[in-house]
This record gives sequence, C-alpha cells and structure tokens, in this order.
Amino acid sequence: MALPVPESDLYEPGERVAASVEDAFDALSAAAPKGWRVELIEGQIHVVPPPNGRHEEIVTEVVDQVAGRRKDRALRTYTGIGLHIPRASGTGKVIPDLIIAPKGSFDTDALWHDPGPVLLVGEVTSDSTAANDRIKKLQGYARAGIPCYLLIDRTAGSAVLCTEPAGDHYGRVETVEFSKVLTLPEPLGFDLDTSEF
Repeated sequence: MALPVPESDLYEPGERVAASVEDAFDALSAAAPKGWRVELIEGQIHVVPPPNGRHEEIVTEVVDQVAGRRKDRALRTYTGIGLHIPRASGTGKVIPDLIIAPKGSFDTDALWHDPGPVLLVGEVTSDSTAANDRIKKLQGYARAGIPCYLLIDRTAGSAVLCTEPAGDHYGRVETVEFSKVLTLPEPLGFDLDTSEF
C-alpha cells in the first residue's frame, strides 16, 4: 500500500505546514506493528504486511542454497537489513527479502546501510509488493550499482536474474521457469535450483 504524504492540519489556524516525506516515513516506521515493513520508494511510502508462509519458505530455500553452495565462505546471506538507495530518488529506503554480502558488511547499529558491499539483492513477490519488485526496486537497485538482482516472481512462476547494472536498468536479464536452474555469476558461482519455489 502506497501512502501519499498529506499536509498536516495540526498547526495554528490558517497556518499550513507540509510534512516532509522523511518525517512521515519516520513516524510510520515507528508506529508500524511488529513484522510490518515500511519502505520509501521513489518518494512514496509503502507499508508492507508480514510475509506469508510460502513467501518465507522461498526466502529460506535461497538462504540455504547460498549457505551450502557458495564458493567464497566469507559471503553471508542477510534478511531484514535496510538499505539506503539514494539514487532511486531523492531518498530511498528499502528492506529487501535477502541480501548477499561479505561478512561484516552491516556490523553497525545503523538502521539503513550503504548498498556498496552488496553482491546480490533478492525479492520474492507478494500481491502487495509485486509491482514495486518488478519495476521500481529493479530500477533503484540498478542505479545503486548492485551487481545482481534476483527476482522470484511467484505470479509468473519464474526466477529472474538481472546483472550488469547500467543506469536505470540491468544490461543482462535471464529468466527461467520454476523447476529450472539459474546460474549465479562469480563470486557466487553456483547453480540456484528453483524446483523448490
């Protein structure tokens, strides 16, 4: 659900002060129930309900495959990490379903992290997130220079690997139907089996 940022009526009569997107984002983030995610994408605030069981099964399957097959043992898979994607718009704060980055990349108390060390970011579509995952987040991740974007599109029944970020897009896009193998580039360098999706 995307929320526009309304003007506030909480001031003196006749005085109208516009709330900033950041202020509204911070207020909604603080008030969100446990498990809900609040993201700021292309200047719009999106409040996302907790994922369902099938969504989490897919995320866990990817995490398990990465842990068992990664060549570089210093790589880790993270979930629930907030990324600051400033080039997606004036401001951008997203929480991908999973991130692959070197160990220690997010070893601070910050809520929002620089995407610089990220090798792969992954999203699993839900009814409430599919449009953003397919378009706005893809563009934001490409602009941020994240080398690989893995989109598990449950509606389409496919896994999409986007590589070679250039501007608003990725130069290479490979799509496979669920049950096929998707080869992840180095330094990951292994085949992702989508048969469990």
